[in-house]
Amino acid sequence: MNKTLTSRYLLLLFLVSSCQTENVNKAPVDLNAYHEAYDNFKETSINKRRFKYDEVIHLVNDRKGTFETIEIGKSVQNRPVYQMTTGKGSTKVMLWSQMHGNESTATMALFDLMNFLEGSADDFDNIRNKILQNLQIRIIPMVNPDGMDLWTRRNALSIDLNRDAIALTSPEAKILKEARESFEPTFGFNLHDQQTYYNVSQTNKPATISVLAPAFNYETEVNDVRKKAMQVIIGMNEALQLSIPGQVGKYDDAFEPRAFGDNFQKWGTSTILIESGGYPNDPEKQQIRKLNFIAMLHALVLIADDAYQQYKIKDYYAIPDNDLKLMDVLIKNITLENDGLPYQADLGIKRREVEANGDYFVNGTIDDLGDLSVFFGYEEIDAAGMKVVEGKLFPNTFEDIDSINEERIIELLRAGYFAVSVNQVPTESMLHKLPVQILYQKSELSSSLELGSGANFFLQKDDELKYAVINGYLINLENSIKSDFKMRIY
Repeated sequence: MNKTLTSRYLLLLFLVSSCQTENVNKAPVDLNAYHEAYDNFKETSINKRRFKYDEVIHLVNDRKGTFETIEIGKSVQNRPVYQMTTGKGSTKVMLWSQMHGNESTATMALFDLMNFLEGSADDFDNIRNKILQNLQIRIIPMVNPDGMDLWTRRNALSIDLNRDAIALTSPEAKILKEARESFEPTFGFNLHDQQTYYNVSQTNKPATISVLAPAFNYETEVNDVRKKAMQVIIGMNEALQLSIPGQVGKYDDAFEPRAFGDNFQKWGTSTILIESGGYPNDPEKQQIRKLNFIAMLHALVLIADDAYQQYKIKDYYAIPDNDLKLMDVLIKNITLENDGLPYQADLGIKRREVEANGDYFVNGTIDDLGDLSVFFGYEEIDAAGMKVVEGKLFPNTFEDIDSINEERIIELLRAGYFAVSVNQVPTESMLHKLPVQILYQKSELSSSLELGSGANFFLQKDDELKYAVINGYLINLENSIKSDFKMRIY
C-alpha cells in the first residue's frame, strides 16, 4: 500500500472511530414510545388549562403511596405547597411549575409524567426503570396556589415570584429556595408559559416551546453547571424537532439577578427553562402539554444515561432565537379610506383574554396598522382588491340567545349584520359562543378602524362580502361557521 492510500486509510479509521466515540452514549429519540406513553398516561381529569387548586389537589394527595409527598409550606392564603419525590438514583432532579398562577401547561404535563412514573409491568418499563434507578426526582407541581385560583401571574401579595429569589418577600419564594437548599439538585426544570405571540425569529412559525439555560452572571459566561443545562436542552430540542420542526425558540440569556432560574444556575443547579407558547388551533394547550411531556421525559432519559454529555455547545447556540412578531390575524394590503383619501396598509389583530367572574371572554382589538411586513399571523389573508365595510346592527330584536340559530347567523353575516340585540340574557352568565356580537344593555357597537378599537368589520370584493371580522375572529363567509367563540354580551 502506498503512502497516500495508507494516509487515507488511517484518516478513515480515525473518522469512523471519532463518530463511534461521539455517539456511544447518545440516547436515541424513541418518539413513538413517547407519544404512546403520553396517550396511555395522560391525566384524563384535566382537559382545560384553567383549573383551580381544589380541583387538582387530589392528584397530589392520591399519590402518597407511590411518591414521598410532603407539605413544605403554605401560601399567603394558607394553601399547602407540596413536594413529591420518587426514584432511588444518585443524580437529583427538581422540577417546579406554576410559579406564575396563570401558567398551567407544564403542571398538566407533570401530572401526566407522574402517572407514567407510577406505572409498571408494561412496554415502558425499560424507560421508567432507567429513570427511577438512576435519578431521584422531586416535583413541586404548584408553587403559587393562590395565583392559580385568581388566574393571575402574581401571588396574593401581587408579587411576581420569579422576581423574588433574593428579597424573598413572599412565603412561596422562601418555600422554593428552601426546597432547593434542602435537596441540592444537580438539575432543575423551571416550567412556565409565555405569550402565544412569540415566533421563531424571522419565520412565521410560533415558538411553541422556548428554551433557555439561564445565565448566572451579567457576562453570560458558561461554566460547567450552565454547560450541562445547555447540553440537556440540545437533546430536548432534538426530540421536539421531530414533532414541531422549526417551532422551538431560544430566549435571550440576559442575566436577571432577581429571577429563580438565574439564581438556581448561580447556586449550582443546572437549570433548564421551558416556556410553553402557542400552537395553531390549540387554545387549551393540550398539544403543547403533550410536547412538554415528551421534552421532559426525554430529558430525564438523557440525564439518567449521562447521554447529554455528548452534545456540543455550538448546537445550543444554533437554536434560533424567539421573537415577538405574531398576530392572531394579519390582513395584508387592505384598502382603507380617511376623509375620502384611499390608502393601502396591513392590519394586525390580537385577541386577549379578559377575566369575568371566574370565567373569561375574548376581546379582539386592532393591535397595529401600517407596514407589517415583518409580522406574521396565525391566520393571514391577502386583502388586495378588498375594501372595508362597516358592520350593521340587525333592526329586529330577538327574544333570547336560544332563538338565534347558527344558520340564521350565517345569513345575517352574509347580509352585513355583525350585531344583534336580545330582550333576555341568561342570568348565570353574560358570555356566549356565537360568531356575532350580541347587545342587551347597549343599543350600538362601534366598528371603527382605529388602533386599540374592537375588531369588527367586513371585507368586500366586487360588491360581495368575502370575510367578516367579529371581535377579532376571521370568518370566511363562503365556509360553514363553528360556534366555539368566547364572547361577551354587551
